[in-house]
Amino acid sequence: MSLKERIFKKESLARYLDKDGRLVKSMGALDLIALGIGAVIGTGIFILPGTVAALHSGPAIILSFVVAAIVCSTSAMCYAEFSSALPIAGSAYSFGNVIFGEIVGWFLGWALILEYMLAVAAVSTGWAAYFSSFLSGFGIHLPQAISGYFDPAHGTYINLVAILIVLLISFILSLGVKTSVRFNNLIVILKIAIIIVFLLVGMFYVKPANWHPFLPFGVSGVFKGASLVFFAYLGFDAVSASAAEVKNPKKNMPVGILGTLIICTILYILVSIVLTGMVSYTKLNVANPVSFALQLVNQNWVAGIISLGALAGMFTMMVTMIFSSSRLIYSIGRDGLLPKFLGEVSPKHHIPANAMLIVTLIICLMGGFVSLDQLTNLVNIGTLIAFTFVSLGIIPLRKRQDIPNDGFKVPFYPVLPIISVILCVLMMTQLSAETWIASIIWFIFGMIIYFAYGIKHSQLAK
Repeated sequence: MSLKERIFKKESLARYLDKDGRLVKSMGALDLIALGIGAVIGTGIFILPGTVAALHSGPAIILSFVVAAIVCSTSAMCYAEFSSALPIAGSAYSFGNVIFGEIVGWFLGWALILEYMLAVAAVSTGWAAYFSSFLSGFGIHLPQAISGYFDPAHGTYINLVAILIVLLISFILSLGVKTSVRFNNLIVILKIAIIIVFLLVGMFYVKPANWHPFLPFGVSGVFKGASLVFFAYLGFDAVSASAAEVKNPKKNMPVGILGTLIICTILYILVSIVLTGMVSYTKLNVANPVSFALQLVNQNWVAGIISLGALAGMFTMMVTMIFSSSRLIYSIGRDGLLPKFLGEVSPKHHIPANAMLIVTLIICLMGGFVSLDQLTNLVNIGTLIAFTFVSLGIIPLRKRQDIPNDGFKVPFYPVLPIISVILCVLMMTQLSAETWIASIIWFIFGMIIYFAYGIKHSQLAK
């Protein structure tokens, strides 16, 4: 077998289904939607509608969210079909292995490792900052030395709160899927309740005059706004990583993925309508537009509740991403491309405990000691690469006679998957040169690991 034939050898779906049989199928459609909302709705819902409206879209930010949702839905439908046809752990990594071959699967997995772990590390530092601010409202101030990444020149050595919150979430996830999903569902309900409180209070202060002019930046402002808020929807793809632990995945995976997108779109639009109705869009270019709007109408008590909503939003996002990261690392270990012990499942709780441990350690190190300001843009490129290949993969998937799918199928095939590919590539062209350079370095590092270790230890090689 030539090197080209070897690296493009496709994985067997039957072997994946057999290996993943050790994981417990305990999640339903509502659990998946809660996971998805947990990942997609973070602090962005309290910030983006204000800042993007002020600078780019005006009250037409409502249309920007609709356009971004339509763009995202093309990829979401492709994920829904893949999850229905291939109910296996590992998301785009495993899909790539089965449809394109091992080398493509590896690089998709390598992109997702970057996306998931960087996202959690960055959000853990944001959570720590919000929590410190929350404590300071009660007169409690954390020592500077434990309040930031390693930077002795400015008196900070470790971000202890960021590390502790990641350890807490990992502990909850280690108790088993049923327990952790139940806990996540409760926090998601709390988060949605806080958003509803804002909507109910804010609607009484809406002045229709604030929606005029509706298109102050023209139609181009709507599309510019859409390109910025597009990234607020990222995270629904993490739902597909849990496919092996879902009851009736052919039915529940599409409902979970598409349901997440629909509910999140409705919430984003409602917050945008109320926010731009309460305050003129020209005043919303502030760090905390929702709290700012509430303070302007003397509703300080609701502004305080919003800070709890931000903490809940970031918390559930970390739950979903740590959960998905562990399933991704488990999948790669299961295939031998990373050390085999990562692909083992704990007999007690039926979770990939070793993968969870490694994920937790790496995220704690990044969140606790490293400045992530410039690195967080890499989350977007990792996601868009995965979106591109999953959308493209629908075409060869449909041609596979050995993978029957009587579940969800992307409508308007093959036009819609091709449109999704084009849209994802267009979004990637919007990313900065620094992001591209950093991602190329990351992929070179990944190539070295694959050819030095993965290709020799791969289950496919045997």
